[in-house]
Amino acid sequence: MTATNRRRVLLATPRGYCAGVDRAVITVEKALEQYGAPIYVRKQIVHNTHVVRTLEERGAVFVEETDEVPEGAIVVFSAHGVAPQVHEEAQRRQLKTIDATCPLVTKVHKEAKRFAAEDRDIILIGHTGHEEVEGTSGEAPEHIQIVDGPDDVDKVEVRNPDNVSWLSQTTLSVDETNATVSALRERFPNLLDPPSDDICYATSNRQDAVKAMARECELVIVVGSNNSSNSVRLVEVALESGADTAYLIDNASHLDDSWLTGITTVGVTSGASVPDILVRELLDRLAERGFDTVEEVETAQESLTFSMPKELRRDLRNEPVG
Repeated sequence: MTATNRRRVLLATPRGYCAGVDRAVITVEKALEQYGAPIYVRKQIVHNTHVVRTLEERGAVFVEETDEVPEGAIVVFSAHGVAPQVHEEAQRRQLKTIDATCPLVTKVHKEAKRFAAEDRDIILIGHTGHEEVEGTSGEAPEHIQIVDGPDDVDKVEVRNPDNVSWLSQTTLSVDETNATVSALRERFPNLLDPPSDDICYATSNRQDAVKAMARECELVIVVGSNNSSNSVRLVEVALESGADTAYLIDNASHLDDSWLTGITTVGVTSGASVPDILVRELLDRLAERGFDTVEEVETAQESLTFSMPKELRRDLRNEPVG
């Protein structure tokens, strides 16, 4: 095989776990070590099938709502955040709560409360029904309207066009969010921005890495689960940025060999809730099929970490938490 038609993999960096996901997963692991099983978790701690299954094997019990948790038991709130009503329900049921909400999501919650205190109409850009959107909108439901992309902007109704602000789900496509904000600003020229960008740094970085490699790839494979918003966005970004085709797979066993026919360059990345072992397994599978040259495409370095939730830190005392 000549140098011009050799098979290769372009591996996006950064990819995989972000600081908020790492914190959330370690929170459940540490809670199991500290208190013993079962530890209840409201919703999926992060949107990844492998992570959820692994934690279940260790004794985590995933539930949809707090009323499924036995009174007095321990419940962890997922990285996506919850509405105030969920905290209130947990308190009524005398549950011991550990809040693993990503601090970047908590920041958006605080922005929602501040805008509501100023009696503003708040446009929340995000996907209706997504857990993060439900949690944020629950902070000020009488002030918040959800807009799912530029096409929804015409449906917005506000009390005062000069007193409108916007927030966004942290895991959206940066480009689509900007397009939605532009459409909103056409309707509301005095639209107030949040004090800082709501799109998570990790979401932006992973999208930038895909943009940098997509034009060289005939195929991009994103490792991630279907309910992971940021993983789904990576597929869209790959296609918009020049890849011929792009697929989302949960793990290497879902790789379809027919996708590789006639392909010389495969791009590989993973969503922010995906452990790197799943990417390594995909690289091994690709290597078995002749794609044994891996070139890293690095667009940023990440060093951010978050401390454990305060409820857990208190009980861990001086035990190191990783």
